[in-house]
Amino acid sequence: MTLTPIKLRLDHFGKRFPVAGAPDAVAVDDLSMEVRQGEFLVIVGPSGCGKTTVLNVLAGLDQPTSGAVTIDNRPITAPGPDRGVMFQDYALFPWQTVWGNVEFGLRYGPAGNGLDPEARKQRVRRVVDLVGLAGSETKYPHQLSGGMRQRAALARLIANEPDVLLMDEPLAALDAQTRIILQDELLRIWGQDRPAAERRTVVFITHAIDEAVFLADRVAVMTSHPGRLKTIVDIPLPRPRGDATRGLPEFQALTQQIWSLIRDEAYRATVT
Repeated sequence: MTLTPIKLRLDHFGKRFPVAGAPDAVAVDDLSMEVRQGEFLVIVGPSGCGKTTVLNVLAGLDQPTSGAVTIDNRPITAPGPDRGVMFQDYALFPWQTVWGNVEFGLRYGPAGNGLDPEARKQRVRRVVDLVGLAGSETKYPHQLSGGMRQRAALARLIANEPDVLLMDEPLAALDAQTRIILQDELLRIWGQDRPAAERRTVVFITHAIDEAVFLADRVAVMTSHPGRLKTIVDIPLPRPRGDATRGLPEFQALTQQIWSLIRDEAYRATVT
């Protein structure tokens, strides 16, 4: 198998936060990790292990205290159009329709540079169709189910065509059935049946181990207090993945393996 280039690199990354009248709180300590072009990397770990801190620094929303964080060998110092972020709480504009939300970044941000109105319309139409929201373009967020809101948030994200998708528990607030459906849809939209060189790079955070195993090429397991990289588990399940994947003995074994890696620390995180 031909390896694609390194897209993201964290090199001895550390992050501390000041605490009034006390030593700094260490959120992440000496974390080194690489993510290749087109890879779907999932980060798991107990609550408070620094998963969101890692994502915020990759997004350029925060800066490392120590070490380096790069994209295409360039330091990440601020947000940029090459990275898009998707959150758990949808973050849709309530005064905009589905179409208006998806179009927003193209109309007012750098992603729309060089697009005339017709090209912008065609792109919005393409991504609305891609996420399965055709027919709901004129609805407002309050008129949508939770699953439809996340589809709209995903459409807005990919309409801007970032190279990297940074996803912070985007499916956590959904009911179990909708969550499974959107896991399948996310892999379809990501392009799991295409070569890695033709896919976007994804860094995805979740607390759900079965979700991590279903989605990921690799799962990065973090420790807590402070957050460190414990290990990275390869997920060799064949693609494309679907309902049958979840029933494979290998799927269950990988889920149990990852749970065994974080079980004790996850318990401690609930009592400290």
